[in-house]
Amino acid sequence: MEQRHEILFNQMESYRSYVLGVLENVSEEKAEIIPKGFNNNIRWNLGHLYLDQYLWIQAVTKEETAVPEEFNKWFGFGTTPKDFTNDTPSYSELKILLEQQPNEIKREYGNRLEEEFSPTEMGMHTIEQVLIRTIFHEGMHLQTILDIKKLI
Repeated sequence: MEQRHEILFNQMESYRSYVLGVLENVSEEKAEIIPKGFNNNIRWNLGHLYLDQYLWIQAVTKEETAVPEEFNKWFGFGTTPKDFTNDTPSYSELKILLEQQPNEIKREYGNRLEEEFSPTEMGMHTIEQVLIRTIFHEGMHLQTILDIKKLI
C-alpha cells in the first residue's frame, strides 16, 4: 500500500478515535436528547457517520457494502430519531461499529483506493476520493455532536 494511502487510513482512524473520545462522558440517555434547534441527537449522528462512508463507497463502486439496508431508513439524509424502531442499533452498538469501521474499510477496500469507476454527481471516481470527502463530512458532524454535547 502506498504511503499516502497509509496516511489516509491513519487519518481516518485518528479522526474516528477523536469522535469516540468526545463521547466518553455521554450516557445512553444523554445520547437520545434532541436539543432545541436541532433535528437529531448524538445517537443519530453516530449512525449517520457509519452509514455515510458506506453510502459513498457504494455510490462510486455500485457494489453492495457491509452496512445493513435498514440503516438508510434510520440514519439516511433527511431522517430523524422519529424513524427509529426497536431494531435500530443502540448508542453503545453504534460506538462499537464506528470503532471497527476504519479497519473494516481498510481491509475491504485498501487495495482498491485508486481503482477507477464512473464519477459520482460530485465527480469522485475513486474510493480514495470518497474517503477524503467522508473525513470532511465526519468533521462537520463532530462539530454538531460537540454543539449538542454543550446543550445536554
